[in-house]
Order: sequence, then C-alpha cells, then structure tokens
Amino acid sequence: MKKLFRKLVNRETILYIVFGVLTTLVDLGVLELMILLCGEELILLNNAVAFVAAVLFAFFVNKLFVFESKSWKPSVAGIELLEFFGARLFSFGLEELGLWIAKVPLHAGSYSLWGIDGIRLAKYALMILVLILNYVFSKLWIFRNKN
Repeated sequence: MKKLFRKLVNRETILYIVFGVLTTLVDLGVLELMILLCGEELILLNNAVAFVAAVLFAFFVNKLFVFESKSWKPSVAGIELLEFFGARLFSFGLEELGLWIAKVPLHAGSYSLWGIDGIRLAKYALMILVLILNYVFSKLWIFRNKN
C-alpha cells in the first residue's frame, strides 16, 4: 500500500495537481469573462476560447516544471506542442460533447444545486474527467522522454 501511495503521490503528481488547479483557474476565469462578454447562450464558443488560453498556459508549465522536458529544439518542443494540443483537443471534444448534452437534451441550465447552475456543475464534473485523461496522455505519451 505504501509503495502504491509513493508511486501515485510524488513530486510530479503534486506539481501536476498544483498547475492543474492554476490551469483550471485560467480556464474558469476566461470562461466567466467570455460569458460576461458574450452571454451564456454561446457557451460552446466561450468554452473554446477558455480552452485555448488554458492549454497554452498548461503546455508551458507542464513542459518546464511538471515533466521537466527542457529541450526547445523544434524537433522536440514542436512535436510535444503538437501532441499536447492533439491530446487536449481530444479531451476538449469530450468536454464540449458533455456540455452540449448537459445544455441541449438535459436542459441543465434550468437546474441548480447549492446555488450553482447545472451548466457550471456539468463543466466542473467534466473538468475532473479531463484532468485525469490529460495527465495520462502527458505522462505516457507526450513528455515520456525527458530531454
């Protein structure tokens, strides 16, 4: 049990969580700003803008601090960036699909829990799923070779 705990809770996973929280704050901050500027009816567009801002932030902090991939050679950093965005686009697609399901067939915007509307609750639940998927993609695929 201790061995599993040490494998799961280490410098890398703690930093991933810390920067994941910061990335989430970027995502939510930009999302709320976009909702304020454009309205909630454009939730998918608002979420896309928030996604781009958050992914750019996440790439740099994950590359430099979490997975310690120091190379900026185009053959390394360029591939990492493409793979990072590709993986994030996949998880973003899942998030957008989940938000669409919450908004259209489930009408989540007309519900609330503890004063939080259903669309935001769906967004938060989807963010947890995305966080886990993105760690797996980054650890096992994108930054697997620390240069």
